[in-house]
Amino acid sequence: MRTTLFSLAVLLICSNNLSAQKKKKITTPGSTTAEMRWAGFQQRQQLLNNSLVKNIPFRNIGPTIMSGRVVDLEVDPNDPTHFFVAYASGGLWETKNEGTSFTPLFDNEIVMTIGDIDVDWNTGAIYIGSGENNSSRSSYSGYGLFKSDDNGESWQHLGLEETHHIGRVIVHPTNSDIIWVASLGHLYSDNPERGVYKTTDGGKTWKKTLYVNDQSGIIDMVINPKNPEELLAAAWQKDRKAWNFVESGPGSGIYKSTDGGETWTNISEGDSGFPDTDGMGRVGLAYAPSNPNIIYAMLDNQDRRDSEEEETYPVTRDLLRNTTMDAFLALTDNDINDFLDRERFPREINAVDLKKDVESGKVKPADLVIYLEDANSMLFDTPVKGAEVYKSTDGGKSWAKTHEDYIEALVYSYGYYFGQIRVDGQNPDIIYTVGVPLVKSMDGGKTWEATSSQNVHADHHALWVNPNRPGHLINGNDGGVNISYDNGETWIKCNSTQVGQFYSINYDMAEPYNVYGGLQDNGVWKGPSNYEYSY
Repeated sequence: MRTTLFSLAVLLICSNNLSAQKKKKITTPGSTTAEMRWAGFQQRQQLLNNSLVKNIPFRNIGPTIMSGRVVDLEVDPNDPTHFFVAYASGGLWETKNEGTSFTPLFDNEIVMTIGDIDVDWNTGAIYIGSGENNSSRSSYSGYGLFKSDDNGESWQHLGLEETHHIGRVIVHPTNSDIIWVASLGHLYSDNPERGVYKTTDGGKTWKKTLYVNDQSGIIDMVINPKNPEELLAAAWQKDRKAWNFVESGPGSGIYKSTDGGETWTNISEGDSGFPDTDGMGRVGLAYAPSNPNIIYAMLDNQDRRDSEEEETYPVTRDLLRNTTMDAFLALTDNDINDFLDRERFPREINAVDLKKDVESGKVKPADLVIYLEDANSMLFDTPVKGAEVYKSTDGGKSWAKTHEDYIEALVYSYGYYFGQIRVDGQNPDIIYTVGVPLVKSMDGGKTWEATSSQNVHADHHALWVNPNRPGHLINGNDGGVNISYDNGETWIKCNSTQVGQFYSINYDMAEPYNVYGGLQDNGVWKGPSNYEYSY
């Protein structure tokens, strides 16, 4: 009786609160202005200068087994052992010995978050487009474009602070005064500082040359490797809130410029052959270096699959939700193992051991579904078409999908998190696209196969393909940097940079005490407080 009365009281209180809220005018909080953010940064600097412990140095205690999320790579065309690595929230790092060691270059500015970088290899100037562009809830905003002329010793701010998240930075190959910046815009609010910005005076002044609407930013942009007057830009309409994410919209599209980015034409609408629907999500673009008339586009297609199109398997989540012990034991080991592989269970879990556990009562078949369906998967795992690759052989006038079947188990329904495609420098039929995992095609996108997952993180975000040495890849992922010389058959791990993305940390009362932390896509780790890195 007391329980019933308590429940009723709670219900009445909630009802009264809801009624009161309905009477209030609901307003959406505005975004924090650039002026407010700069004032906050100055206040932080003042607090640091006045701190009683300002002269006590921090001591790095790891971990070193993984790095944070890589968003971009820029490799020296004359020496591929020298390259720069940009992290989502870990700044910019440089290696001159093929990833054996790294040096941080961007630790003391107003932000450390990066969306894209470019290097003018003629002058050595480094450009950072700040603010991660992957549009996750852990993607923090930036403060515009930064430039260094002294290899990261000092940085100059070049404006565009209201862009927040920059999709791409391109420096003209022969005139460093000309720079194009693709702005994705604010993550959680509408704003007009989206589109393509161009400068012809090295960043002193900017002109916005492409604008779609206040929800559509430019997520990718590429330049014709043989004609710098020709550029392609991918517009992406989305609406991200903390509680919801609309990943596509009518503002998405592919635009082309033939006058150095001054004017743009939509080349993906109408009867172009590219999907022209509200389900058009994030798009990644790539020219074939050996033949720029060939263009590839990786589309996150948020259109729903027709029910008859949904691929069926002998073992599915729906089957396991309601199956009995006897029915589960009657399933073949191959069908169970196929389900485990498809759903990316740890390799230690297999059909033989599972059947033993189910038969003994330790595990129920439905437990496998409970294991999979956390809050994130319940939010995003919906039957969308997902990753699709389109090809143009006439410079973008017309498009055709390269494959007949779905590219399964690549980006699932969260293609907003990936969106990169690359083409081999010599063979335009060899292409790569990133997701979970990294996949490649040797026949122009007709068929796809995964590269090796051994010694490499599952989530991939950046890829450099050596234009002069087939099979040489540098991969950036949620675990750091990996290098392959055999087209992804084997990988070298280069994760000495200690820039893991911790969501939260805590400690215990042991002597010496231990530190615990949860990382973005890298699990929960425990380590001793007296750890010292061994070089």
